[in-house]
Amino acid sequence: MARDRLIDIAIAKWAGRFVVNGVPLSDFQEVTGGLERWDDWCRAWSARAAEHEEAGRQALADGHGISAGEHLQRAAVLYHFAKFLFVDDMVQLKEAHGKAVACHTLALPYLDPPGERVEIPYEGKALYGVLRKPRGVKRPPVMIMCAGLDSAKEEMGTNEAGFLRRGIATLAFDGPGQGEGEYDFVIRGDYEVAVTAVVDFIETRPDLDHARIGIWGVSLGGYYAPRAAAFEKRIKACIGLSGPYNRHDGWAKSTPMTMAAFRQRSGSATMAEAEEASRQLSLEGVASRITCPLFLVTGDDDTIVPPESTARIAEEARGPTRFLVVERGGHNANNRRHCYDALTADWMAEQLRAVPADGG
Repeated sequence: MARDRLIDIAIAKWAGRFVVNGVPLSDFQEVTGGLERWDDWCRAWSARAAEHEEAGRQALADGHGISAGEHLQRAAVLYHFAKFLFVDDMVQLKEAHGKAVACHTLALPYLDPPGERVEIPYEGKALYGVLRKPRGVKRPPVMIMCAGLDSAKEEMGTNEAGFLRRGIATLAFDGPGQGEGEYDFVIRGDYEVAVTAVVDFIETRPDLDHARIGIWGVSLGGYYAPRAAAFEKRIKACIGLSGPYNRHDGWAKSTPMTMAAFRQRSGSATMAEAEEASRQLSLEGVASRITCPLFLVTGDDDTIVPPESTARIAEEARGPTRFLVVERGGHNANNRRHCYDALTADWMAEQLRAVPADGG
């Protein structure tokens, strides 16, 4: 039996993303190498995640907190990718997602620096996030971290690290249609509403500097973050990775899994309705309202969000703007993250006047 083409698409499109976000290369190769059917994706990745979870729980039982945190964080990432775009079977998806959240929450006290699960009031319910603060820094600036279409806070560990090392607290959260927010809320184009709730929450925290707030977003989050910065003027600087000017720009080239996930997350009954909904996520008439410092990154080989779509945000923004096109970079330039990761973190540290505890 020939392998399902969706597995081939996943391997070709997602390898870089999985590995840079914490999936061991050997796990990626072994799990995907043994798959023939997309229907088995969630089950296979959950089985591999369970091995890391077991190691983490054993480390906890043995009193080895550092090892436990590492194993459980890795388990959470693998469970997250088990449910990644797997809207074909919502029972499997929810089971894997629940384990991702549980493992990540269990890991938080043992991370360096530790994390705190937080509840952000939103539309009579709540959005959930993870706050991590750099060690030894009193009232640090804070970076709001916006996930993409099917990203989630459990996936953000490697993205958080560079900011934490530079003395910036991170607040990764699941917004409407994302992670824990995907069951109560649908995707919304006016994502600034969710971000305003996050900023309001930050202002309740005396341990954070309310005057130094940045925002970062990846993929669809690369639309959400600039969109929020256009309206929420308490945000002082913004980083966007491979964000679309209009979500519909790359619709025709989207993978079948991406289209299906957008339909599910947007609450659309049909794919035609989902495509129409994608047009509502647009920065037309909005990008020109971005006046804070802005750093946008794209890859010249991005086949998911056309580079010219991200370029249009840079062209219309009215504040100080940097635009980096990573040569041979795919979506989010995950395959060449070294070309921008430290650069954007240093830039944000300058914008927020962040200083790590060691003064480095």
